[in-house]
Amino acid sequence: MTSLAEEHVKPAVRWGIGHALPRTVMRLAARRGDLQGRITVEASSGADLTGLFDEIRARGPLAPTRVGHTTTRHAVVKALLADDAFVTARPRFGAGILGKLAAWSDTDVMHPVRPPSLLAVEPPSHTRYRKLVTRVFTARAVEQLRARTQQIADELLDDLAPANPVDLIETYCGLLPVTVISEILGVPQNERATVLALGAAAAPSLDLGLPWRVFRSVESGLNTFDAWLSRHLDALRRNPGDNLLSRLITAREDGEGLTERELKATAGLVLAAGFETTVNLLGNGIALLTSHPGQLATVRARPELWSNAVDEILRFDAPVLLTGRICARDTTLAGVPVRRGQLVTTVLAGANRDPEVFENPHEFDVTRANARDHVSFGAGRHYCLGAQLARMEGEIGLRTIFDRFPDLTPLAGARRRPTRILRGFETLPARLGGPGAS
Repeated sequence: MTSLAEEHVKPAVRWGIGHALPRTVMRLAARRGDLQGRITVEASSGADLTGLFDEIRARGPLAPTRVGHTTTRHAVVKALLADDAFVTARPRFGAGILGKLAAWSDTDVMHPVRPPSLLAVEPPSHTRYRKLVTRVFTARAVEQLRARTQQIADELLDDLAPANPVDLIETYCGLLPVTVISEILGVPQNERATVLALGAAAAPSLDLGLPWRVFRSVESGLNTFDAWLSRHLDALRRNPGDNLLSRLITAREDGEGLTERELKATAGLVLAAGFETTVNLLGNGIALLTSHPGQLATVRARPELWSNAVDEILRFDAPVLLTGRICARDTTLAGVPVRRGQLVTTVLAGANRDPEVFENPHEFDVTRANARDHVSFGAGRHYCLGAQLARMEGEIGLRTIFDRFPDLTPLAGARRRPTRILRGFETLPARLGGPGAS
């Protein structure tokens, strides 16, 4: 039986230390004008952060904050993410009462930003781990999914009623990537609704400062996903299929493969990164193209621009707002001293608007020659493994819906997601109109 402490007290302590306390600190800091506090608070409101990006950039290469530094400068973001003096950020509570409470209340639940997730480990473990994953997540493997992704997009659009308003997030933007990811993970057809529900429940797990109910929902979803993954991995070991997760189970490097926890962490990361960010890419892309009809007309007239248009969407409205790193040793970056233990927040969406790199950065331009220079997939050793997959899905998903429904019209009621880190739409109502030429 689960003890009272395990069921109620420890979760409350985890939430208090990991969410309630940081949220209070960040809100107080925001009221005092602290840049870290402001971007944390304002991101959850769905507000346009363009002005804040520019303000941070104007404060220098590394703008000081209450807990360290932040930056929206493209060159600094790329340099920091490639610098081994900075490691993936995880809460550190020290040896005092907070540290003891954090250790006592800790849980073994799998989490996308906790070890052994690729997002949360560093060399040498990261090097071994990523090499194994990269071996089965190759450009060739992704390209082999192209025809199947096109088929999935066509089938989903076949099922939509052209004359009726639809929520594109629910009926298309969410279903396309979850179907592709399910095939990558070898998920049977009858279990894909479960994967979609678990992905949605776990989406806020990247955020800091979650409300109590959301926190409990996230932990419940992660626990359920962990249990489901155990059963799914056992099934694939008994009956391996032609999918990337089956290949990962048997992958070896110098005779050593991935552990059970590493396999689970990888599957969870593929789901979180491959599903959640692509949902946002598709939704953001539909919203941008319908609100910029001239740009949509350009890409329709020149279909070879679809790939570039996807990168411009990623640049202009990044699916991931920011990432953080902890300084592992005293160092200097961009001429600014950074002390061991300080947090540096790299605002990816802000770096994508750096006028030093992008001409007229606040304009959406599908013909932009250097759109691909965005940092929406990060940089350095933690560069997103699923970048090629996301680009491929974005290109097929957007081109196909606009080819099929050239009169697609957004309706009132679109709502941005309340998550801070992941940036996209929760609902995107639209009228599809009549189908175009197939």
